[in-house]
Amino acid sequence: MTQHLKHFVHVVAAALILAGFVPATASAATKSNVVAKKKQVASKSKRTTRSPSVVKRRAVAESAAVAPRLSYAHLAGLHATEDELDLKSSVALVIDQETSEVLLSKNQNAVLPIASLTKLMTGLIISEARLPMDEVITITQDDVDTEKWSGSRLRVGTTLTRAEALHLALMSSENRAANALGRTYPGGMAAFVQLMNGKARELGMLTSTFVEPTGLSSRNQSSAKDLAVLVKAASADSLLREYSTSTGYQVAVGKRTLQYQNTNRLVKSPDWEIGLQKTGYISEAGQCLVMQAQVAGRKLIMVFLDSAGKLSRIADAERVRRWVEARNPGGESGGGLIHTRAGS
Repeated sequence: MTQHLKHFVHVVAAALILAGFVPATASAATKSNVVAKKKQVASKSKRTTRSPSVVKRRAVAESAAVAPRLSYAHLAGLHATEDELDLKSSVALVIDQETSEVLLSKNQNAVLPIASLTKLMTGLIISEARLPMDEVITITQDDVDTEKWSGSRLRVGTTLTRAEALHLALMSSENRAANALGRTYPGGMAAFVQLMNGKARELGMLTSTFVEPTGLSSRNQSSAKDLAVLVKAASADSLLREYSTSTGYQVAVGKRTLQYQNTNRLVKSPDWEIGLQKTGYISEAGQCLVMQAQVAGRKLIMVFLDSAGKLSRIADAERVRRWVEARNPGGESGGGLIHTRAGS
């Protein structure tokens, strides 16, 4: 009985195959796939059929996304300058603040955009003016960035004291706060910018130019040599030291409380004793960092311009610190640390 049943099943299966049932099913599936593919191609063709102007705009946007804007230093080929520490910054300068001894120099005279390092000069002007630091200033539409269209948590209409604005500008590089400091200065923005340039000349920063207080403009330019002078002057101001190195700060804005952090994570590191610092970035300037720090018993001023990234500017500072410590065991000064490279 079982054999007869098996034989019957085999006969039926063979009959179905011979009748074209299975091939027909496969053929139907194939046709379905072909139709689906045709619809997909047609849909894709329809989506990609755009006017030449639309296609051109999309191509430009995609090109911009793939090819980031090069910094001035990169365009000038300064990134190709070699140095013993293999720094990723195109420009570097390390000097002893007390003796003016140059420990390391790399393209120190190159005049480049300095981004938010500008805010050290802004802070110096505000602090030396002895204006009422508890005076309330208001963020207005004039403080909105129309240069780079950078964002800000300080909305138009926000009120804060001059001290709070200065703290945020130095610690967190708040652009609207920095602009408001210049705009509300007695005599207005024009007078403030004039004072910035006047202070630069007074300090001997002869290659430096300032056009606004935030650093968003690439026309704010200086050299590492000049910036070292600015850092030395700013580090003598206790308010600038305090505000630039605080790790975090809260600001009450209406019903909100805004929490800000320092843009330089080294201020939290137990390996560092930082007296003053400022970071900066715009595409024309690259990643920048200046610091005054105690290393191996020496007060050093460090300037790094046009570094490859946020982490690499920090890594460059770490390389310099370890390099100085290795040549100054026990915190002794001296040791023949002068290190100058061609192109400086």
